Amino acid sequence: MTPKKNLFLRDVLKYTLTAFGGPQVHMALMLREFVQKRNYLTEEELLELNALCQVLPGPASTQTITAIGYKIGGLWFAILTFLIWLLPSAILMALAAILFATYSSKIEVPKLLKIIEPMALGFVAYAGYIFARKVLNNKLTILLAVVSLTCSLLLKNPHVFPFMFPGLIFFGGYITSKTNKNLEERDLGEKLVINVNKKKVAYFFGILIFFALLGALINRTSFFSLPVRLFENFYRNGALIFGGGQVLIPYMYTEFVELKKYLTTQEFLSGYALQQVIPGPVFSFSSFLGGMAMKNGGIGGQLLGSLAAVLGINLPGLILILFIVPFWNDLKKITRIKNSLVGVNAVSVGFVVAAFFLLLKPIGINYFSIGIIVVTFCLLRFTKIPAAIIMFSGLILSFLI
Repeated sequence: MTPKKNLFLRDVLKYTLTAFGGPQVHMALMLREFVQKRNYLTEEELLELNALCQVLPGPASTQTITAIGYKIGGLWFAILTFLIWLLPSAILMALAAILFATYSSKIEVPKLLKIIEPMALGFVAYAGYIFARKVLNNKLTILLAVVSLTCSLLLKNPHVFPFMFPGLIFFGGYITSKTNKNLEERDLGEKLVINVNKKKVAYFFGILIFFALLGALINRTSFFSLPVRLFENFYRNGALIFGGGQVLIPYMYTEFVELKKYLTTQEFLSGYALQQVIPGPVFSFSSFLGGMAMKNGGIGGQLLGSLAAVLGINLPGLILILFIVPFWNDLKKITRIKNSLVGVNAVSVGFVVAAFFLLLKPIGINYFSIGIIVVTFCLLRFTKIPAAIIMFSGLILSFLI
């Protein structure tokens, strides 16, 4: 393995252990760690990859870091990058599920979150600031960000909410795709279609069809074990969830708490609160859910449930990004596609700002929380203190206060 690849994997591990604040913050940290510090790719390339992953179902942060890994070292290097990014948080959430099943009556989550929750919002505010500076450079992009912000804050109907994110993403992409048309676009698109490997296309859709049929079979067969059914449940959700972690939570709560009764509301909310303290992808929350669903199967059963959930929720997005990235450099040369990425990123800025206000409400607006948010934002914006040190300092203060 080349020195550059070794250095990249070390940076990915460092990023994994410091990526607090959820998907709203991950993009800002990628800009700082992979573009500004190491120059693994350009700022424009990162924004384009982020926009692509916003359009696809699945975990956008995970897909983006995997795509960067593919760009540096190819298929197997991308899969290794994916595992380094995912496993630490997934393992921690699996252990959390085991602890909750054993000591649920003795764990006090609210005390731990007294400082951590407003600090996480400081990370979100910083991400919104950085992202907006990079993306909102004309009246149209500002308007799209305002529209997505307004819709995110007002459209809270549970039947509308899951469809709002993909709807706004495609709307933003469509609007900006109509700008600055290129007369050579049609010829370039035809050339791309001719050059696409048809066998890979058939292989990709074949995998999706196979798992869809497998899911139908599992749902109709009662003697299959719970881990296999969990895998199907999470795989199906991973193939349907657009918008990342913001949409994951209501989806998971409806299916696994209200419908299937795998865990209680308190267990679900406590696990989600702990997820905010742990760095890495929000989709690793599925590890906690899978472990809690198998809480009657002992530690071995819980670990198996966590594995089934993590693999199921992440596999669709991984398949999609590994299929598209090999010919992404050609695909984005099509003018309308390249222009659409501008709109997708603008809409994503609105999502980040909306996430800040939505998360602020349960924390409460008071001098203490606002002060923590402002201090965290200023430390990220005006100092070079690593994010990990900032967050771990908050953890220590939470135990001391």
